[in-house]
Amino acid sequence: MFSEFVTISLLNGVSYGLLLFMLSSGLTLIFSMMGVLNFAHTSFYMLGAYLAYTISGVVGFWPALLLAPLAVGALGALFERYALRRVHKFGHVPELLVTFGLSYLILELVQLIWGRSTVPYGLPTQLQGPLFTLFGTQFPRSRSFIMLVALMMLASVWLLLTRTRIGLVIQAALAHPDMVEALGHNVPRVFMLVFGGGAALAGLAGVIGGNTYVTEPAMAASVGSIIFVVVVVGGMGSLAGAFLASLLIGILQTFAVALDHSAASMLRPLGVNLTEGDFGYPLMSLTISQVAPILPYLLLVLILIFRPSGLLGKRED
Repeated sequence: MFSEFVTISLLNGVSYGLLLFMLSSGLTLIFSMMGVLNFAHTSFYMLGAYLAYTISGVVGFWPALLLAPLAVGALGALFERYALRRVHKFGHVPELLVTFGLSYLILELVQLIWGRSTVPYGLPTQLQGPLFTLFGTQFPRSRSFIMLVALMMLASVWLLLTRTRIGLVIQAALAHPDMVEALGHNVPRVFMLVFGGGAALAGLAGVIGGNTYVTEPAMAASVGSIIFVVVVVGGMGSLAGAFLASLLIGILQTFAVALDHSAASMLRPLGVNLTEGDFGYPLMSLTISQVAPILPYLLLVLILIFRPSGLLGKRED
């Protein structure tokens, strides 16, 4: 049934998109506040999943949902204080290199501690099974939980940045750090907290994404490139843009994966029957699901061509 396909694919696309937003929001905050493009961001996502797996084995999933992101945030803050801050004065390239090195360091540590294979990080009893059944198809509770946590996180970050004194200090430190420091605020500490907060958001995404999908050493690399696509498409430093781009890419990929049609099959009702010997047949025979992985990067190229500032980014003159 077409309505069933559209509804379930839309819900799955939104849940995947909101998980992407949880990841990209931390990266966007760090870049917009500090001008640092953190290549180790998805490594914090992986670390959150593994720490939650270990903690949940001792005290359960729900305490791990709080403790694992806090631990990842603390590690991120320590990294900013004792590594990133020391190379900040040398420019953006050393900052990129040190975060790039951190990503490999975290990967090796994860493999040393937890091994190279998948760990049995399962869903808690409360999140197992379907939330509802629509047109005979079940929608999992775990995906709806991702949607709930992502929306709560979006509301919390927005309220923090726009409705609290801490948020005003953070935004002022970005635009006028010397003035903020003259008013008695510790600007380096503000940046440390921002970096730690961004890492904690990635860790939170790992906690709920690790047991919904899979927890393995390759999980950081599997989403690493797509997160940078989200940030660029949405607009560098734009939280609203990251939210819009995450939903767009999540829905686009979900619908594409579910469609098992090729251009050749869609031409048959029109009387055009292509065979293997025809020119262009290999390309025309590719199904939409086969080319689904490249669609976000195609969108990235189109955005860079027609709107280099991103969907909601601002062009800098």
